[in-house]
Amino acid sequence: MIINKDILEKTCKDMIETILFCLEDATKGTIYLISPMPELRAVRVTSGVRVQGSDQIKWGLPEASDYNYPGKTWEQYRDSPGHVMEAMGWCVEMQKSWTADDPYEDRRSVRKQLSGEIEDFHHMEPVLVRKSYLYGDRVVGLEYPLDYEGKPIWTDCEYVVVAVIKIHFKPYQIKRGDRSTKIIKKLSRTLGTELLSLHVRETLSEAQKELARQRLQSCNVLAHELRNTLIKLGFIFPAINAEISFLREQWEAQLREAFPNVEHKSSILSRLNELIQLRLQSLNGTGNMAQVGKDLMAEQEELSNQPLLPQLAKKWLDNKIRPKWERLLLESHAWDEEKDEIIGLLDRLEKGIWVGLDESLAMKMTHLPDELKKEWSKLAYVDFTRDKLLILKDIIKFLDNPQLAIPHKQQTKKILTSLKALAEIIPEVEERANRIIFSLKNGSTSQDW
Repeated sequence: MIINKDILEKTCKDMIETILFCLEDATKGTIYLISPMPELRAVRVTSGVRVQGSDQIKWGLPEASDYNYPGKTWEQYRDSPGHVMEAMGWCVEMQKSWTADDPYEDRRSVRKQLSGEIEDFHHMEPVLVRKSYLYGDRVVGLEYPLDYEGKPIWTDCEYVVVAVIKIHFKPYQIKRGDRSTKIIKKLSRTLGTELLSLHVRETLSEAQKELARQRLQSCNVLAHELRNTLIKLGFIFPAINAEISFLREQWEAQLREAFPNVEHKSSILSRLNELIQLRLQSLNGTGNMAQVGKDLMAEQEELSNQPLLPQLAKKWLDNKIRPKWERLLLESHAWDEEKDEIIGLLDRLEKGIWVGLDESLAMKMTHLPDELKKEWSKLAYVDFTRDKLLILKDIIKFLDNPQLAIPHKQQTKKILTSLKALAEIIPEVEERANRIIFSLKNGSTSQDW
């Protein structure tokens, strides 16, 4: 990633500071930059240690580390026979977190493997960015790092790892999958967004310098780069929608808590997966029906976990779930006894995905003020596009409501405020880029831009 060193360090310090402030039991944070492709050199950017008994943080890289500049290349920390296993290798290759909640049993502790000494309790989280956002149309020719067998990694996933966050904790105050790890995971997405924003800004700056240097001679190349930059800026809209989906997720959680007897999509999908699991073994040897069943279970689980807009959930149901169920029921007899139940569940699921927009149900919730319920249910289901900047302003204002009690509220507001600023300049950037391209093609000077 192309990011100014000083800006990169400040961004990483802000993230470490946020995590340490959010998690009282966290004692230290370190962020490692992972770049470039395919070298994937891991380098410590900065570390922050909480001064005991205060909120003050001491910054720097005080202890010696193999990850201090110039860091370690992928070949040096990846998993390979006869080589110590490192948590860094796991996070980068698998794109998954690593939690050392029992240092005595931490099989990826380098210190424990080499000298028998235990490390402290910590959690490591990879920071992911979509390939398409980072590389644009260069994804097709991207050169990937190789594992020890010479096979490229990340070829079948949508993301690349650009950084790794490591947070140390007081003894026995961290567990795999607990609240702390979930907060770190969410904040890692924020860091990915910020790093990508800085990368885009730096890329745009380089493109403007190239324009000044080459002007007419480099017109075609420059036009290509500017269009790529505008494509990359398109990440802002899905990023905003991702943050709005968090509001939607919290709203639907309120409904589930207030009306446990009302059928929600998660309970219906859970029952559908139970029915698949019940008969899956009987499909062995029946063509590829078993694989269809497994794929259907995965897609139903994913739909259950994603706070999609109802219209998108409806498409998911119609395009992925119903066709597979119809095929299973048509080409096998495993679910003949449950066929009516399955058809009924699918019909109820189609209704259940719209429950969040049921105004009559929402107004029956007595634990929330009426004005809050009305605003929440309306804003949580916004499909943000470039013509809805005023609605985004309403969402940011809504997050200031003192009666809105949701986790990470201020962090969500901060992210949306930053993204709003970027979204507001996109039309101006597009217009300016088109004017520059047109001017250069016609031999105009910078005064005409």
